[in-house]
Amino acid sequence: MIEYKKSNKNNSISIVIPVYNSENTIRMVVDKIDETLSGKIKYEVVIINDGSSDNSYEKCVKITQDYRQVKFISLSRNFGQHNAIIAGLHYVRGDYIIFMDDDLQTPPEELWKFINKIEEGYDVVYANYICKQHSLLKNINGNIKNAIFNLFIKKPKDINITNYFVIRKFLVHEIIQYTGPFTFLSGLVLRSTNNIGSVDVHHSKREYGISNYSFLKLFHHGLNGIINFSILPLRISFIFGTFCSISGFFFSIFFLVRKLLRPDIILGWTSMIIAILFFSGIILIMIGIIGEYIGRIFLYLNKQPQYVIKKKINID
Repeated sequence: MIEYKKSNKNNSISIVIPVYNSENTIRMVVDKIDETLSGKIKYEVVIINDGSSDNSYEKCVKITQDYRQVKFISLSRNFGQHNAIIAGLHYVRGDYIIFMDDDLQTPPEELWKFINKIEEGYDVVYANYICKQHSLLKNINGNIKNAIFNLFIKKPKDINITNYFVIRKFLVHEIIQYTGPFTFLSGLVLRSTNNIGSVDVHHSKREYGISNYSFLKLFHHGLNGIINFSILPLRISFIFGTFCSISGFFFSIFFLVRKLLRPDIILGWTSMIIAILFFSGIILIMIGIIGEYIGRIFLYLNKQPQYVIKKKINID
């Protein structure tokens, strides 16, 4: 069993767990955390109920009655995993903050690995899953997302973004300054530090239910990471638009000269229709990218809430 390496045990940790429809697992997660950490290091658990539609709320309330070190926040509706985490970050007190899931796929038994690794001097330590137990769709999405983030938000290529990671307390103060409704937690972390490490951990199979992330949610989550923390899509649109304009100019000259030299040539409808469809599609994509940025600005100025807290337990 992995133990705390440091002789100085004055550090404390906060574990943040967003909960959504996890009535069958959240109690086991907290029990395993207590088995792993109790009596060895000072810790607290911050649970955020993100508008669950099952009995997760009642389960979480019962946990707070049995564990005084568990703080509970219940949101008024489902705001999304990362927004729920931001809500919890306002109430953490630990020197290190560890983020994990509510479905037992991020095993609490591996917590010491993160604590030992971050005490080597890192600001952030992400889990590197030895063998992912996600569905094929989620694994493919994760690989694509990591590749895109390498390009758009300058993520270190040797680091995989996962939901199981630890940060130092000073980063919390930076993260909670973000008040927009479209939260991408790792984007907030990566723009604040490049002192990032990783540690190999096991990834458990899902024992109950199915993932709450549909294809559309995964797509929207990835879009948050790209749009919120990079203007590269706009630059790509500009570069590609410029290329298309220059290409169109030279093609126009080519066809004009061709027509002057060979007046008998009848220009085909097929090539014209293809060109119209192609360039129209490109224009619509570019307008869509610009519209996404403008729409997010509008919602931010309209003060769309990041989250709304309905109830708090064990929080002064």
